[in-house]
Amino acid sequence: MIGGLLPMVLIFGIMYFLLIRPQQKKMRELKAMIEAVRRGDQVVTGGGILGKVTKVGEDNTVEIEIAQGVKVQVIKSTITQVLSKTEPAA
Repeated sequence: MIGGLLPMVLIFGIMYFLLIRPQQKKMRELKAMIEAVRRGDQVVTGGGILGKVTKVGEDNTVEIEIAQGVKVQVIKSTITQVLSKTEPAA
Protein backbone atom coordinates (compact mmCIF):
# COMPACT_ATOMS: atom_id res chain seq x y z
CA MET A 1 0.00 0.00 0.00
CA ILE A 2 2.83 2.43 0.84
CA GLY A 3 4.49 1.65 -2.48
CA GLY A 4 1.39 2.85 -4.34
CA LEU A 5 0.99 5.99 -2.21
CA LEU A 6 4.62 7.12 -2.39
CA PRO A 7 4.54 8.28 -6.06
CA MET A 8 1.45 10.41 -5.38
CA VAL A 9 3.13 12.07 -2.40
CA LEU A 10 6.25 12.75 -4.47
CA ILE A 11 4.18 14.25 -7.32
CA PHE A 12 2.34 16.51 -4.88
CA GLY A 13 5.62 17.61 -3.30
CA ILE A 14 7.14 18.45 -6.67
CA MET A 15 4.01 20.36 -7.75
CA TYR A 16 4.02 22.31 -4.50
CA PHE A 17 7.63 23.45 -4.83
CA LEU A 18 7.52 24.14 -8.59
CA LEU A 19 4.06 25.69 -8.99
CA ILE A 20 2.13 26.55 -5.86
CA ARG A 21 4.86 28.09 -3.69
CA PRO A 22 6.27 30.47 -6.36
CA GLN A 23 2.75 31.62 -7.27
CA GLN A 24 1.98 32.44 -3.63
CA LYS A 25 5.21 34.42 -3.36
CA LYS A 26 4.38 36.38 -6.52
CA MET A 27 0.90 37.21 -5.18
CA ARG A 28 2.36 38.47 -1.86
CA GLU A 29 4.81 40.70 -3.75
CA LEU A 30 2.03 42.09 -5.97
CA LYS A 31 -0.15 42.83 -2.94
CA ALA A 32 2.71 44.63 -1.19
CA MET A 33 3.46 46.63 -4.34
CA ILE A 34 -0.18 47.71 -4.67
CA GLU A 35 -0.38 48.74 -1.02
CA ALA A 36 2.79 50.84 -1.44
CA VAL A 37 1.43 52.86 -4.39
CA ARG A 38 1.54 56.59 -3.76
CA ARG A 39 1.14 59.88 -5.56
CA GLY A 40 3.48 60.33 -8.53
CA ASP A 41 3.98 56.63 -9.34
CA GLN A 42 3.62 55.48 -12.94
CA VAL A 43 1.29 52.46 -13.07
CA VAL A 44 -0.34 50.06 -15.52
CA THR A 45 -3.87 48.82 -14.88
CA GLY A 46 -5.36 45.47 -15.78
CA GLY A 47 -7.04 47.05 -18.80
CA GLY A 48 -3.69 48.26 -20.12
CA ILE A 49 -4.15 51.90 -19.12
CA LEU A 50 -0.85 53.63 -18.40
CA GLY A 51 -0.94 56.66 -16.14
CA LYS A 52 0.41 58.63 -13.22
CA VAL A 53 -1.16 58.36 -9.76
CA THR A 54 -2.51 61.73 -8.67
CA LYS A 55 -4.47 60.71 -5.59
CA VAL A 56 -4.71 57.63 -3.37
CA GLY A 57 -8.15 57.33 -1.81
CA GLU A 58 -9.00 55.86 1.57
CA ASP A 59 -11.71 53.61 0.10
CA ASN A 60 -9.34 51.36 -1.92
CA THR A 61 -9.40 53.62 -4.99
CA VAL A 62 -6.68 55.43 -6.88
CA GLU A 63 -7.03 58.42 -9.19
CA ILE A 64 -4.83 58.11 -12.28
CA GLU A 65 -4.06 60.83 -14.81
CA ILE A 66 -3.95 59.12 -18.22
CA ALA A 67 -3.55 62.31 -20.27
CA GLN A 68 -3.13 65.96 -19.43
CA GLY A 69 -6.32 66.93 -17.61
CA VAL A 70 -7.91 63.47 -17.98
CA LYS A 71 -8.23 61.62 -14.68
CA VAL A 72 -9.91 58.30 -13.95
CA GLN A 73 -10.59 56.48 -10.71
CA VAL A 74 -9.69 52.81 -10.51
CA ILE A 75 -9.76 50.17 -7.82
CA LYS A 76 -6.29 49.48 -6.38
CA SER A 77 -6.54 45.76 -7.15
CA THR A 78 -6.71 46.48 -10.90
CA ILE A 79 -3.14 47.81 -10.85
CA THR A 80 -0.91 45.14 -12.36
CA GLN A 81 2.47 46.87 -12.43
CA VAL A 82 4.26 49.90 -11.00
CA LEU A 83 6.67 51.22 -13.65
CA SER A 84 8.43 53.96 -11.71
CA LYS A 85 8.30 54.77 -8.04
CA THR A 86 8.58 58.23 -6.56
CA GLU A 87 10.85 58.93 -3.64
CA PRO A 88 9.11 59.57 -0.32
CA ALA A 89 8.81 63.19 0.73
CA ALA A 90 11.32 64.16 3.38
